[in-house]
Formats: sequence, C-alpha cells, structure tokens
Amino acid sequence: MQVYATSTDFSFSRLLRIAKTIIQRLGTVGERQLTTTSRNGWTVIRLVSRKNFWLLVLAAWLSLGGYICAQEPSTGQAWQGALRNTAGAPIAGATIRLTGKGGSAEATTGADGEFHMKPLHAGQYKLTITAEGRTIEYAQPIDLERGAPAAGIELSGRGEISVAVRNQAAATGGEALSSQAVSELPLNKRDFSQLLLLAAGTMTDANGATNFTQQFAINGQRGVEATFAMDGADISDPEMGGSTFSNFDVDAVEGIESISGWMPAEIGRGAAGFTNIISRSGASGFHGSVFEFVRNSAFDARNYFDHATPAYPGRIPPFRRNEFGFTNGGPVFLPHVYDGRRRTFYFTQYQGFRQVLGTTQVMPVPTPAERAGFDAVTYPDGSTDTLDVPVDPAIAAILARYPLPNYAPGAFGIRTYATASKVVTNANQFSVRIDHKFSSKDQFFARFNLDNLTGPTTNPDQTAIDPTFGIQYNDRQRNVVGTYTRTNSPRLTLESSIGIIRSTPGFPTFDYTDPGVKFNDGLFESFNSAAGSVMQAYGNLFQGRQSIAYTAGNQAFKAGVEVRLNRDTTYFGISPNGEYDFGGGTAYATEAIPSQSGTHDIHAGDPLPDTLSGFLSGSPFVYTVAIAPPYFSNGPHIGPAAISRNNVSAYAQDTWKITPRFTLDYGVRWDLYTPITERAHRTSGFLTMGKTQEFVINPQPGYQTNWHAFEPRVQAAWQVTNKIHAHVGGGIMVIPPNIWQDNFLTGSTPFAVYPRLVAATGAPISYGFQITPAQLPRVYSPSGTDIFASGSDCPDSFSTMYPSISIDTL
Repeated sequence: MQVYATSTDFSFSRLLRIAKTIIQRLGTVGERQLTTTSRNGWTVIRLVSRKNFWLLVLAAWLSLGGYICAQEPSTGQAWQGALRNTAGAPIAGATIRLTGKGGSAEATTGADGEFHMKPLHAGQYKLTITAEGRTIEYAQPIDLERGAPAAGIELSGRGEISVAVRNQAAATGGEALSSQAVSELPLNKRDFSQLLLLAAGTMTDANGATNFTQQFAINGQRGVEATFAMDGADISDPEMGGSTFSNFDVDAVEGIESISGWMPAEIGRGAAGFTNIISRSGASGFHGSVFEFVRNSAFDARNYFDHATPAYPGRIPPFRRNEFGFTNGGPVFLPHVYDGRRRTFYFTQYQGFRQVLGTTQVMPVPTPAERAGFDAVTYPDGSTDTLDVPVDPAIAAILARYPLPNYAPGAFGIRTYATASKVVTNANQFSVRIDHKFSSKDQFFARFNLDNLTGPTTNPDQTAIDPTFGIQYNDRQRNVVGTYTRTNSPRLTLESSIGIIRSTPGFPTFDYTDPGVKFNDGLFESFNSAAGSVMQAYGNLFQGRQSIAYTAGNQAFKAGVEVRLNRDTTYFGISPNGEYDFGGGTAYATEAIPSQSGTHDIHAGDPLPDTLSGFLSGSPFVYTVAIAPPYFSNGPHIGPAAISRNNVSAYAQDTWKITPRFTLDYGVRWDLYTPITERAHRTSGFLTMGKTQEFVINPQPGYQTNWHAFEPRVQAAWQVTNKIHAHVGGGIMVIPPNIWQDNFLTGSTPFAVYPRLVAATGAPISYGFQITPAQLPRVYSPSGTDIFASGSDCPDSFSTMYPSISIDTL
C-alpha cells in the first residue's frame, strides 16, 4: 500500500518520525520498515505489509493535524530588531537564529543591523548569533509574546550578548516611534512633539502654552498633567508645565516612547501621559549631517484683510523661516592623548531657528477730527451734538503716536487701521552626549542640552503702534543628566541617575516709562497695554533616581526611589508704570467743554457723556498701579519670591506574563510632596478669619503634608487576536500643584500692592496722577512693631518667630 505526501504541505520528516513510532508501538509491519521514494515531486511511503495500512493512516493524520495546529501562521510572532556592537554601530551580515518547541526561524541582518524573522508560535526560544566568524548563544531564553515586541541586541567583543526587549506602547495606549519615523514624517517647524498628536485621545492644549513649551491635553485632562523626559531624565518645565526642548533636532532623536491612559508605578507627577525622548548616541565611525529648511511668503495666498501699507507695500505680510543645523557623532579619539574608539563615543547637534512672521492687525484708532477734539455725541433722548473738547497736552502726545486710519470699509468704520506687524522668533539649540563603557557590565552616559529662545512677541497688535510696547517671550533652558548602569547579570540591572533642569520663562517688556491707557468699551486700541508688567520665573529642578530591575521566568520586577527638589525664583507685577482706564464708568470734567449747539455745554465737575470726551480731556474713570515700598525692589524686579518644594518617592512594580496572551501589570508608588514655601519670607496676603480679613506676612499654604500618598496601579492586557489588543487598568495619581499657577498659596505677590483710585463726583482723576513708593505707609504688627525697621527686604527675627502676623495698616 502507498501513501502520497508533498513536503510543501507539512513537515514530512515529522510525519515519518511519528508514523514510525506509532506503528512500532502498535504492532509489527512485516520487516518493520517503511520505505520512501520520490515520484514527480511527490514522496511515496511504501509499507511492506497490508495489514497495518490503517495504522499508517492514523499516524499520518496525527502528524499532519498536530503540525497544522502548531503552525498557526496567521497568529505567529514575527520577531524583529537591530543588532549592534557595544559602540552602537550596526553589525551587517550576521545570522540571527531562534530555535524552540514552536519551530525555528533565521534571518540575516542588513546594512543597518536590522533583521526580520518569519512568524513563530508564542513561547520560549533559544537565541544564537553568528557574526564575524563566531557563533554565540544567549544564556537566557527569548520569550516571544503576542504583539511581537522589537528587540535591541548588543554584541560585545568578549562574545557576550545583551538583549533589550522594548514592549510595544500599544499596551498602555500610547505610541512608539523610531528614529526613522521621526525623521521621515512631515513636521512643521521640525517639531517632533507634534508626533504625539498621533496618539489616540491627544490634542493640543493652548492654555498656558508658550512658543516652544507645548502642552498636550490627553484623554480630556489639562496639558500640565502630561510629563516629559529625555533619556529618562525629567524635562518638564519646572514652572509652567509642558515640555522643554521640544524643538530638539529630529535628526538627533533615536526614538519616542509615549504612554497614556494607564502608567506604571515608576512614573509619577502626572495623570494624563508620559513621553520619553531617546537621544542618539555615537558609533564606531564618524557620521553626521548638515541641513537647512526654508519657508517664505512667496508661496502663501493673500489674507482677506491684507492691504498694502507704507510699512509693508508688498502683496502680503512678510514671512520668513529658516531652520538649519548639523549633527555629528563618533568615537572619542585624541591622537597621543586618548583612544576611546572601542568604549567612548560622542554625539553632538545644533539647530538654529529664525522666523519673521507678518501678522495682519485690524484695530480702531482715533480719526483726524477726534484728534482735533471733536466728539460727536448721541444723547439718551436721541439728539446729537458735537463737543469741542480741549485736548489735554499729555493726551495729545499719545494721539500723535497712534497711526491714522487707512481702511474705512473695515470692521471699525472710519476708525479702522489695518496693517501687518512683524513677529520675530529666534532659537539656538545645542546638545552633546557622551557614552562610555567601563566594562561589559558597567557603562555611563551623560548629556548636556541648552536652548536659548527669544520671541515671539505675544501682543503684535501693540507693536503696530510702537515697537517698545511689545511683550516678548524669552526662555533660557538648560538640562544636564548623568546615568550609570550596572548589569550584574542578564537578570539583574542597577541604574543610578542625576539630572538638573533649568528653565527661565519670562515675558519682558521694554517700556518702563509710558503708562498704560485702556478703553473698557473698546473705543480705541489700547496704548501700551503692558504698562511695564513684569512676569519672570527662574525654575530649577534637581532630580536623583536609583532603580533596580530583575527578571525571573515570566515575571519582571522593578523598584526604585527618587528625590526631586524645586528651587525657583519669580518676579511679578501688573502695570507698574501705572494704568488709566477710560470707559466702563462715569468720569467727570476737569474744565468746561462747549458744545456746537450750545445746549449741551459741560461745566467743570459735570459727568462726561462718553469715553471719548473723557479720553481727550484726560479724565479717566480708574487709575491703578503695581507698587512696592521704597525699601523693596520695584521696576523689573518687583514682587520677588523664592519658592521651594521637595518631593520624595518610592515605587515597586511587577509585570507578570501569566500566559503568552495575557499580561498583568501591578505596582504601588508612594509620593511625598512638601508644601510650597517662600524661603526668604517675603510674601504677604489676606487671610479670612471667620467674617473678617487679616493681612498676613509670610502666610502658610492652604494644605498640609500628606504622608499617606500611596498610589496603587494595575493593568491587564490581553491579545485577543493578532490585530486586536485589549487592555484595562487604573490607578491613583498624586498631582503636585503647578508652581507658576499655584504659588499664590504662599500668599500672593510679596509686598507689592495694587491701589485703585476711582473717579467720583467732585473728585475727578487727572491723567498724569501717580502714586509713588514713598507714599505707601509703614508696615506694623498689632503690637506696634515696625516689621521692616532695618530697611531690609526680608522680615527680621520677629517674622521668623511668628510666620503669620496680622498688621493694622498697609
């Protein structure tokens, strides 16, 4: 009897082996032999005896069925990754082989060290690498799981293999992007942070976002709840939240790992999402690139409101953007000094950003008739008349600095002025990274970043009146990190890291002389609306981490401790030049104002009929100013505060692969945040005591230290099919207060007061009226002690003894 089979349908050798075993156990087959021959591409199995034909059928069925069940090519795992040496250089032409109960697979690495294997059944496999004439076996089994995780394999000169398996971010609802994806995707401004918008549930959060400090609202949460890291070190802005260095050169990015929804216990400080940017390291050969990207207005269409002006006679407002820079990496080699070609490598990059953006501005400005003092008034009874207002000389100087209307059909009628205002943004970003390998088990890496940001102007409407009225965003970002990694064994890894980040977000103004003139009813565009306002922060974060990772069987444990110290300084004061508000309430005449008809004449002390008459005569409704006593700093350094906050945390977590398809992550984190304090004791504010209010010096925050801040985390992930992955999880997060937004818990701005003078009958306010620091009263305690008798800007020992002191006057 003969049975035909083709080796392309199933494993013929397996069929033959199982058939022989079953037949020999169940009975004899004549001479106990099976013979095979080839015929037209088919393999013929010949039995000597007929009586055991059904035994062979049974053996073939068992072999074929078992093979088909084990094959499952549609749900197999296609392992992929990259093979590199200890210097990070790719190894080409190497053979990667996996063998195990689920079969075997083999692949050859390409020029970039990348390899891709055919699908294999989920399970444990033995890894063998043949490269450069050597065959090396990895001591630990490779566990292929559902989802086919990528692997980074490192081959040392001593014949040792190190494998780093990176779990897919899909397990946590985020994204994982390689350096190739980062470089190839079209990015406006080459801003890699825009790639985070690819993750589900992520959108841009404009609240609090500045030029390069972008914030992202994830799953409906505020942007400040997302945290950012680079090479594992925190790069979130210490003061404002959001990411610093978001204009990091995309050619220097090795990969991006993003997590949202559920986060493991090792991640704290935010509940929305966590993003880790992995920077590139040097390699055995010298590599680099030079680039420049250009955009300009020659390719843009005209905006509906774009009109030629003497300042901008072109077709459309100007727009220029240039991004340029370089990258370079390789071994550290100094002839006759140091040869680090096998163990020390560097990578450096620079990126410059230059942009001039012409923004269309449409605003109301005074007409020539109004500048001459003519005010057409419509009275409540419907009658109209024209007032001939004597223009105050100081107001006339302001009117002369306003541009004339140039677009009568515009939104503000004959008062409409349309123009383009230039917004200039410059950035210089640089980083250098050093990787050093002490031995096959010990390695160290350090990186330094700087980013100098200047611009943009945040109020281009004001610069259209006078360039000195602009508020400009400035930031000087610095980051340094050092990480030491000790790999005791393939199962046990220790890591120590120290990082420092400094960010100086500020909105400086350039005019510390002209007061602000505002129109509460929108009559005209404000004049110097900034009025010298001061908003400047210097944020410093010191971070230290120690972690330990251990793998055992199908479980991976990780634990660690972390210390974070915030040491910040802020300056804050709104309108220290003084601010005059016209409109919004009744102002009063300071002199007689005749009317054209003679029936609506106004006498000194009479209420004025509209905002324009008050403005032309120099009689505002309200005057306010930010001011500090003369023994405190005023001007650009008004309202100083020295803010401190400490954080200590510890965590432990476990990733347990219960089955090849089901994984359970669980852990707990403990966070201790001390209250925000003002270490120089220079803050003050009002404290409500029952039905009364007391002004207090150096008040304490409105919350206390919570020693029971335990944060359990748990997640279950199930690979339903090859294309469907389900996960569910939850956790408790401790969210620290945002320093910039919440440092008022220490008692508002320190010893800077805001007196407000409102016009009243018989008491009009004249433009030019000022309150000076010398006019502020001394500050006394309830017992009559002059708290600042020494003239110092810090309270003496009296305030140290009584951190909250009521005072009678200010």
